[in-house]
Amino acid sequence: MAYPKIPLAQTVVQLCKLKGIKHIVISPGSRNAPLTIGFTNDDFFSCYSIVDERSAAFFALGIAQQTHEAAAIICTSGSAVLNYYPAVAEAYFSNIPMIVISADRPKHLVGIGDGQTINQKNVFENHILYSANLKLDLNDESRLPQDQELPIFKSIENKLERFLGLQQGIQSFNEEEINTALNLAKFKQGPVHINVPFDEPLYELVEALTISPKIKELETKPYKIDAAELNDCLDEWYIAKRKMILVGELKPNSIEKEVLDELVDDDGVIVFTETTSNIYHPNFFPSIDKIIAPLTDEEFKLLQPDILITLGGMIVSKKIKAFLRQYQPKQHWHVGEHQANDTFFCLTKHIETAPNQFFKEFLTRITHVAKSNYFEFWVNIKQHRNKKHIEYIKEIPLSDLKVFDRILKEIPAGSALQLGNSSTIRYAQLFNIKPSIDVFCNRGTSGIDGSTSTAIGYAVASKKQTTFITGDLSFFYDSNALWNNYIPNNFRIILINNNGGGIFRILPGHKNTANFDNYFETIHHLNGKQLCDMYGFDYDQASTETELAEVLKNFFSKSKMPKLLEVFTPRSLNDAILLEYFNFIK
Repeated sequence: MAYPKIPLAQTVVQLCKLKGIKHIVISPGSRNAPLTIGFTNDDFFSCYSIVDERSAAFFALGIAQQTHEAAAIICTSGSAVLNYYPAVAEAYFSNIPMIVISADRPKHLVGIGDGQTINQKNVFENHILYSANLKLDLNDESRLPQDQELPIFKSIENKLERFLGLQQGIQSFNEEEINTALNLAKFKQGPVHINVPFDEPLYELVEALTISPKIKELETKPYKIDAAELNDCLDEWYIAKRKMILVGELKPNSIEKEVLDELVDDDGVIVFTETTSNIYHPNFFPSIDKIIAPLTDEEFKLLQPDILITLGGMIVSKKIKAFLRQYQPKQHWHVGEHQANDTFFCLTKHIETAPNQFFKEFLTRITHVAKSNYFEFWVNIKQHRNKKHIEYIKEIPLSDLKVFDRILKEIPAGSALQLGNSSTIRYAQLFNIKPSIDVFCNRGTSGIDGSTSTAIGYAVASKKQTTFITGDLSFFYDSNALWNNYIPNNFRIILINNNGGGIFRILPGHKNTANFDNYFETIHHLNGKQLCDMYGFDYDQASTETELAEVLKNFFSKSKMPKLLEVFTPRSLNDAILLEYFNFIK
């Protein structure tokens, strides 16, 4: 096997291997050549070549999202690393493990006007779990600049490193930093940055490893729920007549069915779930906006909980946020291993354990509950809303709302569904999705910039058929996502094209002006056909209900190429149909 000659490159590659980091997404470059050589010559790693660093990072995010294990991204020095930032921020706020490995110039070449060089040290400072800034190897004197070629302070620094910074010390430092970064990515579930300086020559090979890095495990203690805190929770629970559980983004199968069944045994409990929560029960309340959007002030007071328990990550529904900020609960507990967001400005407890663990321990200790009609009252509201929802969908013409009703019914059971941001996720929240479908959306930063790349990365790592539903601006923004050689044939894209940013027509603002059309809605006349021709997708389109029904008959069947279905909807009617929907279902 061929290895990079540079010991630091060997160290990075071997420690990733020892830590089980299998998926490596590489963007081409020269400064990162030692890393590329090391990873691609070892069959342990699954390596992917993606030119666009922004797309590459979201692609890796999708892999990590599916595998629940860290994926690594590798790039050259300079602006390349900055293109990782949107995905790094998404991973940070979504608690997705990611290893960012950037090649860099040696420090004596930084800040002197050398090409393809920026200040890479701590470049992700505000959105990273850890930044490991490694040191250049010193065991090959031919790779050190001569003292006379350096400014005086650099010359002094160089001499000090020669005499005091022995290669063994530098090797130990680098191993410690890499171990720390990889451990934190795994156990804290988020992105870490390893900045790796290389001096030329970069392409030299050796036939055997010259280093044997030591693996260091992170010492962790299993979390135990504090008995006093648990008793406090029980005391509050016993007297509360209105207990609301709000579930944000969760991994599939995070909570056992037995726990879910026991939760709804209490008539004083209602469980609101978002599309990305990936938990289902007949007595839960999905489609939050459908329930609460039409409520009056008096009804909001009846819904106001005594205790609110939040689980999971980010909440999509703006309406539930507004409600709970105005009608605050007396107690807000967040149960979860990661950060507790004080979204409603009334957080009272953060129970730092997995929801499944907490409820298994908590529910077995409950001996009695206060009598309540909380669930009975709101389940009647839910049934009424669902009935009116069906009536309204039947009577409306083809529109974004009608399209979502049709396509969500056709997504195959047991498959995976990736959703774009903005209008896409909000429309999806109004519908019940088959319980066997795993649902994902980049809600950490809620950006439209990498949704397609994430969906493709997920599909590559998954054995399940994956469908991605997206709006037109999001799709065209991230069109480089299609520029890779790994997209599986069973991958499906449904592109809902309303010729602009439709969400801006729903939000408050002055519509139908030149300023609005150009700078908010951003009207265009693009379609996806040419991109499909270029990247090897089967393409079909629909502009009527009849055409949509016909295309969907075979859209999810086996094919020799991935498929894209573009559905054209009426830009100027979609917002009116959606806004009237909430009036109709009252």
